[in-house]
Amino acid sequence: MSDASNSQLHNKTSGWSALFSEPMSELVKRYTASVNFDKRLALFDIEGSLAHASMLAQQGIIGAQDLADIQRGMAQIKSEVDAGEFDWQLDLEDVHLNIEARLTALVGAAGKRLHTGRSRNDQVATDIRLWLRAQIDDICAALRGLQNGLLTVAEREADTILPGFTHLQVAQPITFGHHLLAYVNMFARDFERMSDCRRRVNRLPLGAAALAGTTYPIDREFVAAQLGFEGVCENSLDAVSDRDFAIEFCAAASLVMMHVSRFSEELVNWMSPRVGFIDLADRFCTGSSIMPQKKNPDVPELARGKTGRVYGDLMSLLTLMKGQPLAYNKDNQEDKEPLFDAADTVLETLIIFTEMVQGIIVKPENMRAAALQGFSTATDLADYLVKKGLPFRDAHEAVAHAVKICTQKKCDLADLNLEELRAATDLTTEQQALIGADVGHCLTLEGSVAARDHIGGTAPNQVRAAIARLRNNG
Repeated sequence: MSDASNSQLHNKTSGWSALFSEPMSELVKRYTASVNFDKRLALFDIEGSLAHASMLAQQGIIGAQDLADIQRGMAQIKSEVDAGEFDWQLDLEDVHLNIEARLTALVGAAGKRLHTGRSRNDQVATDIRLWLRAQIDDICAALRGLQNGLLTVAEREADTILPGFTHLQVAQPITFGHHLLAYVNMFARDFERMSDCRRRVNRLPLGAAALAGTTYPIDREFVAAQLGFEGVCENSLDAVSDRDFAIEFCAAASLVMMHVSRFSEELVNWMSPRVGFIDLADRFCTGSSIMPQKKNPDVPELARGKTGRVYGDLMSLLTLMKGQPLAYNKDNQEDKEPLFDAADTVLETLIIFTEMVQGIIVKPENMRAAALQGFSTATDLADYLVKKGLPFRDAHEAVAHAVKICTQKKCDLADLNLEELRAATDLTTEQQALIGADVGHCLTLEGSVAARDHIGGTAPNQVRAAIARLRNNG
């Protein structure tokens, strides 16, 4: 084949100029093509192109008939994409050239005029922002769904007592409802971060063209309004090369997954027969290929593992951008797969967890038995002595003496009668007299949780009040 024929073939299949005298090698074509993964941007590419075409017509850059032809062709392409019938061609490298080639085949010269005043650099940046904005909206909705699922369980278990831990040691009794509200608050912060990230995603790069803007009399604000953007990217160089918004999203996504992973760790531990606080519905678990008695919490375990995957997506994007000079570079083709993966992983995880938490089976008797271990009401006894006039440090030491005696006797503080308790504190006779018959209430699990009766406390009525506030604010 002649150089001229080669040039014509290359121009036809790749969209490049007549500058090139030989076609791209098959190896390079496969290596540089992105259509296999960026075709998921197709509907957003169409949306952006239609807004761009409307602006071109409004500004008199293309004619009304060209606009009508472009709109007609894009409607056909959209129907083909929706039906899974669009013929994606590797030779056309990416989603943008595939759609442009199909449009030109459908409507002729009008399709060739669509790219006036723009570059693939600002085009792809716009497509990604449109796609990510929609993903953030879905993730925010999923976060709300998970929060509501947790609130339902928390309300049901507002009085259910379990041990609270520090250092994985029994610390103080709390309620299971209160414990779940901690995660509701974590996911509330995630919602705030995602919503704030959306503001920076929602700015229009289109109009920056390749890097310097365009000589055509475009109206960027018109396009921004058409596409629902809150503003335009102010600097053309930054507009085409910025991927901060993607990195910020992956950072927010990593925090979501970190919270999911912490919750997963607790679910796995709670479901262990040695703990036995909860059970999970069978549909979220698997058995063993060799041990017929096993019921494995695969969903939370896998979510715990997928957290590292999302962390990796964040690190990939940070590394991708760290050495790039202005403006656009081919490196940025590698931004999509980690971004897609992070969004997919977070959304799927939130959806499945929303369903899973509603099937949590609580075992309150096991939780209560565990809360009775480890002298979880010891701090309540110290607080009791302080309220009777003893300095806190003296009260703390007195209770430590009592706990030591109980450890030796293999009993709980509540098992000691009044005289035994007084003696166990190693206080003076006068100070021991501060301990009255009313001490028994503060040594009960119910008395302990009820005493934390303030905003943020574990008292059941405070848990219900917190649930009401969260629902009203949600």
